[in-house]
Amino acid sequence: MNITEVMTSNIETCNLKSSCGELANMMKNLDVGVIPICEDNKLIGLITDRDLVVKGLANNFNANTQISEMITTDVITGTKHTSVEQAMEIMSQYQIRRLPIVEDGKLIGMVSLGDLAVSNASNQEAGKALEDISVPAEPTK
Repeated sequence: MNITEVMTSNIETCNLKSSCGELANMMKNLDVGVIPICEDNKLIGLITDRDLVVKGLANNFNANTQISEMITTDVITGTKHTSVEQAMEIMSQYQIRRLPIVEDGKLIGMVSLGDLAVSNASNQEAGKALEDISVPAEPTK
């Protein structure tokens, strides 16, 4: 099965000038945990709900802080030619729950672990990917 059959293709994005508050409200209204950051229609990074807390609130950033202060730019992506199985392998290997799908650098969709779990052909594989992604981190001493 191809990833385009399970991905969400109507993705809301923001740019580097967006504020933490804007993204938090956007996540709340859309009921999502990640917002892709694009410039000139090209994916340049992601901001997750966890980023807003760990990189933002924990560092005393406020709602007006531009997200450029906390963007994740080393984004792992798939393409429209990626299979569901390959997507699960990528997500498992890199321990990520969401995989942006790009074509020539342009964001064309997003697939989440939940998208993979509900596709009939991949329930068992999605469970394995979730198990691999959810490996607890080693505590720092």
